[in-house]
Amino acid sequence: MPGRISLGVEWVDRLIEGGLPKGTWTVLTGEPGVGKSILSMFTVGVNLGKTPIVYVTTEASFHDAAEQAKQFKIDLSTGVSLADILGGRVKEAEDLVFVDLFGLYREYRVMLKANEEGRRPVRALSIDVLRGAINEAYKALGVERGDEALVIIDSMSAFWADKPALARAFSYGLRQSLYRQNVTVLMTSQYAPTTDSTFGFGLEHVADGIIHMWMDNVQEAKEIRRWLIVKKMRLTNHDRRAHRFEITPQGIVEAPTGA
Repeated sequence: MPGRISLGVEWVDRLIEGGLPKGTWTVLTGEPGVGKSILSMFTVGVNLGKTPIVYVTTEASFHDAAEQAKQFKIDLSTGVSLADILGGRVKEAEDLVFVDLFGLYREYRVMLKANEEGRRPVRALSIDVLRGAINEAYKALGVERGDEALVIIDSMSAFWADKPALARAFSYGLRQSLYRQNVTVLMTSQYAPTTDSTFGFGLEHVADGIIHMWMDNVQEAKEIRRWLIVKKMRLTNHDRRAHRFEITPQGIVEAPTGA
């Protein structure tokens, strides 16, 4: 049985026999506001100091994400932003490199300059820039091929917003270019409740695991009721039931049975 990467929430880990199998790619799907980013933050927090982490976010700055994490008693103060690394203000990182929109834009500018005569990325939110940014983060963390690491990308949907039909091709290309045997990848993807489908499609085809999160229709329920189910998980057995949960100052808490 492979080693495990904890998601930082005990009852969610229990659904997959102790955590994500190391070296696998897992996608968290769900509509906006369901808790995907918060679960990602808990995954970062519990693994800090245990394995090098690259934390990519397209939805918050380094400062804002760190402030939000504090609400759940998650300390990201050891993290270094890729923007500071590429700007020459920092040369290396201890255990966490945070890649936000500022970091992606700096990597985009670096790639434009380096590829003046060759292939040029079309925009900062592109798979080419994402790949380059993660590789720069590996360098800052001292992660060599064969080393263990954790990569979190929140969210992948932003990278094919202008070309959703190519999401599957982009997903395969990303996995092929970034695959390393000992690197565990956790990605989030927007899920549209109006169409009952993942935005862009594609990640499900390259993912070893799918954890789906959703809300009951608030107009019918008259309250926010969140749910989580493990739809797929390779290299491990997993629970096959839906579990209701709540987001509280104490974290992501499983709701009592029958609630």
